[in-house]
Amino acid sequence: MTEIHPGQRVAVLVDAQNLYHSAQSLYSRNIDYSSLLEKAVQDRQLTRAIAYVIRADAPEEESFFDALIDIGFETKIKEIKTFSDGSKKADWDVGMSLDAVTLANHVDTIVLCTGDGDFSRLCSHLRHEGVRVEVMAFESSTADELVEAADTFLDLGERHETFLL
Repeated sequence: MTEIHPGQRVAVLVDAQNLYHSAQSLYSRNIDYSSLLEKAVQDRQLTRAIAYVIRADAPEEESFFDALIDIGFETKIKEIKTFSDGSKKADWDVGMSLDAVTLANHVDTIVLCTGDGDFSRLCSHLRHEGVRVEVMAFESSTADELVEAADTFLDLGERHETFLL
């Protein structure tokens, strides 16, 4: 495992939907994306910071998307899909995974900000390719297999005063 050093090139990929729901259900608060990005980078060289968001036609979401851009994130926006039975679905699992695999040749470390266990196989693949994988999420809502697949795990809940608004 590669240790953290200032010369490392880092990509930060944020599953905003996952973090939002975890922060709301555990603390009824929102994520401080500025603090999240700062901790993820840790004085290393930021190559890309991407926040994967869902457009749900909520009144405040455009200002949220703009705030992410002001902080330094590139936003990737997906429209929520409503099915004939009334159910709704939108997730970025495939998009985040493809971006991570594409970025793997251009960075030393990928920081995944999600607790979704679907990304555990991605972690294993990236590590096999020689990329350091760090995961930042709330431990109580993070899949064990994701924690085990990463090089390091940072529990946002241990420092919720830093990572929540």
